Amino acid sequence: MLVLLPPSEGKASSGRGAPLKPESLSLPGLAEARAAVLDELVELCVADEEKAREVLGLSEGLRGEVAKNTELRTAGARPAGEIYTGVLYDALGLATLDTAAKQRAARSLLVFSGLWGAVRVTDRIPSYRCSMGVKLPGLGALGAHWRTAMASVLPEAAGDGPVLDLRSSAYAAAWKPKGELAERTATVRVLHAPTRKVVSHFNKATKGRIVRSLLEAGARPAGRAELAEALRDLGYVVEDGAKAGMLDVLVDEIH
Repeated sequence: MLVLLPPSEGKASSGRGAPLKPESLSLPGLAEARAAVLDELVELCVADEEKAREVLGLSEGLRGEVAKNTELRTAGARPAGEIYTGVLYDALGLATLDTAAKQRAARSLLVFSGLWGAVRVTDRIPSYRCSMGVKLPGLGALGAHWRTAMASVLPEAAGDGPVLDLRSSAYAAAWKPKGELAERTATVRVLHAPTRKVVSHFNKATKGRIVRSLLEAGARPAGRAELAEALRDLGYVVEDGAKAGMLDVLVDEIH
């Protein structure tokens, strides 16, 4: 099973480890597209801080994020699973998984990124700021930039098992499963059971808990229906969503 995750807006510091080695990142078919984004992002942030802040959509209080991007090639790198923070990743709690679950996470989780395209949680990357919604002056909209490379690389990464797509809409735009692969892809919507309304902030926490539950259980569903059943076995209330391929997870308490 392949699980597609969004990144977090905020990220942990890079630390003092060895710097980025682009050739060591998973999904080498994305290398050329990664290099193009990295080159332009660093050049932009080095050349014009104000323009970079505007392009990246950063407030005055986040000016330091531009300086962070100028050092992407020399800053320390850490596993992506340590770099990404926030509600979903707090609930997922990669660091506290047992050894077997961590190994499953390394094999099955892919985090989408405006800068890297997609990385595994074990890939060593520096802290950065560049969302998928960014439009770089030279490359244009990053969602569109990644589509061509993703179209050939991601189906191979998915293999022949189900895909659990937990990405937000901006990151989903970079790659959409097609054909037979789309038929075994499930997207999840988290609803407040009493009202049947979508929960926003708590959506992330629930998705993080879902991934943790699946990793701890060692679930190996053969397809979308089996994935839904696996979630029910783990105590989640799951219904078919309004759209094909969508699973609604109902929560009674919003937390």
